[in-house]
Amino acid sequence: MNSLIRADNIQKSFSKEGVVVNVLQNISFEIPAGKSMVVLGQSGSGKSTLLQILGALMKPTEGDVYFRERNTKDFSEQEITHYRNAHIGFIFQFHHLMPDFTAQENVQMPLMIRQAPASEGAKEAADWLGRVGLSHRLTHQPYALSGGEQQRVAIARALIGKPQLVLADEPTGNLDSQTAKEVASLLFGLAKAHQMSLIMATHNLEMVEMADHVCRLRGGILESVK
Repeated sequence: MNSLIRADNIQKSFSKEGVVVNVLQNISFEIPAGKSMVVLGQSGSGKSTLLQILGALMKPTEGDVYFRERNTKDFSEQEITHYRNAHIGFIFQFHHLMPDFTAQENVQMPLMIRQAPASEGAKEAADWLGRVGLSHRLTHQPYALSGGEQQRVAIARALIGKPQLVLADEPTGNLDSQTAKEVASLLFGLAKAHQMSLIMATHNLEMVEMADHVCRLRGGILESVK
């Protein structure tokens, strides 16, 4: 398998009041470029911790993460920053949009961080908002958007830089059932169309049919389901 990202015996433990809690235990898997995986699990099962480790937002207690066969432990601080900004798209349960900026400006933000020309960034942001069905909402601020629209803006913001890997942590957790299905379908469709690998953590069983691979995280152990 020509993997984009590979986890090798990942373990994560936390110490609380002298008690060691093993959140992740000996987790190993790999995802090829352009493929998707759903990680099922209840709240507190460690799904978010796993995604943060894959996105280099948190270090594992033991084990390694390889991106295109290079161990992320070997990345310099500058390379880690570039890895997160250029290769990873993050989507969270809470959209984390900046309230004082328009939808277009929120989506454009990753390109601004990369110091892309403003005119090009604005055009690309408008294009991505069109792909998520929000061409008519370019100048609206987050407070003027519905929950589903806000999450669509967050998806456009995550994908505008054309990352190789998208990490989505309960991206439909705050949406009603029908809107959740629409948003998830949109996300899986866009990732596949642009050959992005997608790993989604969720407790929503409706997402299972959309993914190439499905695993369940239970008791710190990742079990293959599909």
